[in-house]
Amino acid sequence: MSLIASVRPAGVDNVFFIMLDGKEMLSTMTRFPGEDTLEYDGRIYRSWNPSVSKLASMLVKGMKAPLASNSKILYLGAASGTTASRVADIADKGLVYAVEFAPRPARDLLKAIEHRANVIPMIADARYPEKYPPFIDSVDVIYQDVAQPDQAEIAIANADKYLKNGGTLILAIKAKSISSTDNVGDIFRNELEVLEKHFEIVDKRSLEPLHHNHLAVMGKYLRH
Repeated sequence: MSLIASVRPAGVDNVFFIMLDGKEMLSTMTRFPGEDTLEYDGRIYRSWNPSVSKLASMLVKGMKAPLASNSKILYLGAASGTTASRVADIADKGLVYAVEFAPRPARDLLKAIEHRANVIPMIADARYPEKYPPFIDSVDVIYQDVAQPDQAEIAIANADKYLKNGGTLILAIKAKSISSTDNVGDIFRNELEVLEKHFEIVDKRSLEPLHHNHLAVMGKYLRH
């Protein structure tokens, strides 16, 4: 059985680098023991693979995501819940609104977060935030990972509806979901131009080689 040799903070609440079998790995601290968890010094950790999670790859690349234990987060494109459960670990005293539209991933999402009272799953289309359930409060952070052609517009529509002034957008732009033929660099520049009308871009990084043709963008919302 592998044992954790050491733990050091990763700069985000409840996220740590653990030393396992001589290799440093990203992990979240959790309250839910399971097959994928390890214990160290009375605390439980789950290794977090950056090649599977774009948010994990952003953190490994050094992005200073303002995610905190008490954050209210709107997660657009929660899919099967792999990363959503990690966001729930991070915001253990906060709240995560997890939006997914496709029926099959939504079923997996419900299973992934079934024990996490701080996650509210919503089967909804992120393109139409005005149709979300009426119980959503304003949020500190929007995290978006959607396979849609109008990714910047989706981010803006959700921010205008729910993001606090000065709140943060964390966005994984998927170039090939926008166009399979246009130049990837041109796609990124066009999306950034749209975003810059509503956000102060504070960081942007390629997610190569872990996630091909993806650009991570972090912006501060400027309410008009």
